[in-house]
Amino acid sequence: MHPWREVAAGIFIRRYPFLDQTIGAIVGSERALVIDTRATVVQARELIEDLRQLTRLPWVVTNTHVHFDHAFGNSAFRPCEIWSHAGCADALRRHGPAQRENVVRWVPDLADELNRTPLDPPDRTFEDSVELDLGDRVVELRHLGRGHTDHDVIVHSADTGVLFAGDLVEHGAPPGFEDSFPLDWPGTLGMLLDLADGVVVPGHGEPVTRDFVESQLTEVAFLAETARRTWPELRDAGHDPRGHAPHPLVEETARHLGWPIEPVHAALGRGLAQAAGNL
Repeated sequence: MHPWREVAAGIFIRRYPFLDQTIGAIVGSERALVIDTRATVVQARELIEDLRQLTRLPWVVTNTHVHFDHAFGNSAFRPCEIWSHAGCADALRRHGPAQRENVVRWVPDLADELNRTPLDPPDRTFEDSVELDLGDRVVELRHLGRGHTDHDVIVHSADTGVLFAGDLVEHGAPPGFEDSFPLDWPGTLGMLLDLADGVVVPGHGEPVTRDFVESQLTEVAFLAETARRTWPELRDAGHDPRGHAPHPLVEETARHLGWPIEPVHAALGRGLAQAAGNL
C-alpha cells in the first residue's frame, strides 16, 4: 500500500493494492471531499482510518460510478452526504445485488466481506454538474457524457487544475468496457481534455498527464471506429449484435492495440451493439 501523496495543495491520493485503486481526498477549511469508498465496509473502514491521518474535518463523499470498488463502501461513511450522478444511485438500487453476486463468483476470497456489506446508494444526485463548497475551496462534480458507464462523474479542482477522472481513464491496464458505451467514450474524453490543465488522477493506477489521456483517447477511438466500420458488413452477414464480437476481429484489434483479448472482446461487443442501436 502506498502512503498518501499530495498532488497539489490540499489534494491527496492514496493507492490500494486491491485492483490498484486510487482514492482521492480534497481538503478544504471546513470539510473534506472523499472520492470513492472502495469495495466493502472493511475496506472503507481502513480508508477512514487512513483519512484521519490527513484531517479531522467532517467529510462529504462522491462516487464516480456504480461499480463495487467505487461505491460499495458507502455505508461506512454515513451519516455524511454522498453525491453521484442520478444514474449511479439508480443503478446501485436496481443492480447492486446482482453485481455483488457476480463479484463473489469472481473474487471468492472477498465473499464474506461483500455479503456483510450493506448497499447504500448516494442520497445527493445531479444530472449535469454541481459545485461543492469545502470551505475556501469549491470543487465541481461533472457528468461529461457516457463512457465507462452511462453515469461517470469527474471531480475538478479549478484552483489547482487537478482532475479526478474515475474509470474514464485507467493507468497500468486497459480500461474496463463491461458496462461501457464505446461509441460515446471518445467524445467524453475529448470534453475531459478540455478541462485537463493539470494532474489527471485515474480510478486505478498512477496520476497521469494530458498526453496520457490523449493516447488513451486514441485507443478508445480506434475501438469505436472499428465497431462502426465493421457493423454494416457484419449486419449483412447476419451477425447478432447481442452476441459476441467475431473472434478474428477481436484478435486483429487486440494485436493492433497491444492489448489483452478480454477488454477488446468486451469493447467490440458493446461497440457493435451500440452501432446496431441496441444500447
